[in-house]
Amino acid sequence: MKFRRAADISRPVTPPRRLGGGLALLCACVLLAGCGSVAPSAVAGRLQVVAAENFWGSIAAQLGGAHVHVRSIITNPDTDPHDYEPTPEDARAVAGAQMVIVNGIGYDEWAQHVLSASEASTRSVLDVGKLLRLKVGADPHQWYSPDSVQRVIGAISAEYERLDPRYRSYFEGQERHFETVDLARYHALVGQIRSSFAGTPVGYSESIFTPLGEYLHLRLMTPYSYAKAVSEGTEVSASDQQAVEAQARAGEIKVWVYNSQNATPSVQRINAIASAAHIPIVTITETLAPASDTFEQWQVLELERLIGALRTTSGR
Repeated sequence: MKFRRAADISRPVTPPRRLGGGLALLCACVLLAGCGSVAPSAVAGRLQVVAAENFWGSIAAQLGGAHVHVRSIITNPDTDPHDYEPTPEDARAVAGAQMVIVNGIGYDEWAQHVLSASEASTRSVLDVGKLLRLKVGADPHQWYSPDSVQRVIGAISAEYERLDPRYRSYFEGQERHFETVDLARYHALVGQIRSSFAGTPVGYSESIFTPLGEYLHLRLMTPYSYAKAVSEGTEVSASDQQAVEAQARAGEIKVWVYNSQNATPSVQRINAIASAAHIPIVTITETLAPASDTFEQWQVLELERLIGALRTTSGR
């Protein structure tokens, strides 16, 4: 289903009241360096798109095909998207882009600062949080929500058609192929888990799994305050730590899911307890891993791991 809301694609964001000294200097340098330069789109002959993170960038590239060039800023699996420090190259790319895709919801505030430092009246900005009408404080990991992914697909495709209407039919074909062919295995696994394993009690280390776990109708046993603390890098409370450990020891969870890109001592301790209790452990990651994978390759591999673990623990 296509999602068409012109109001969800915004123009440059309002500049924040204050920038950190390093970022402010970076943006000032980029503005000076960009004066008089030729826009990348004029050189390449394709729509120039910048995505703050590669999970959205992968989708954008596949929807754009031969008529869009997409550059993702966060590509290294070892990079923490929350506190990334943009480079002059990143800022120059944003300054020359016709479309920028950011996650929003407080996840990539650095991208908002870079956008504010290089205002352009013709540049469109797709803020996923605004598209989904989610405010700061909501779970920002919406690329793990199949419903949210579907809405982002529609919004990106619609904006490509608006920016370059010459290729409207081409972009419509790319969207159709992506949804029905490229994402076919993804949708099949999601449907299979929902129909066969709904209600299975599952533990998880980080809130990145919450949107997917809820969509799959799994019973998420871990206190959300624990998963949120691990995700945000804040201290886990003693009561939450004890509760999660107790669930694993008692076998109250049938599968343990953890983010291998953020295996804190707290998470490693629960990994060990789950392993000793013979509870299947499934790894997920926050960004594409490996970075060369497409969005669907990455997600399918994780869903296959999950369904394998659910089958093991259920005997089905």
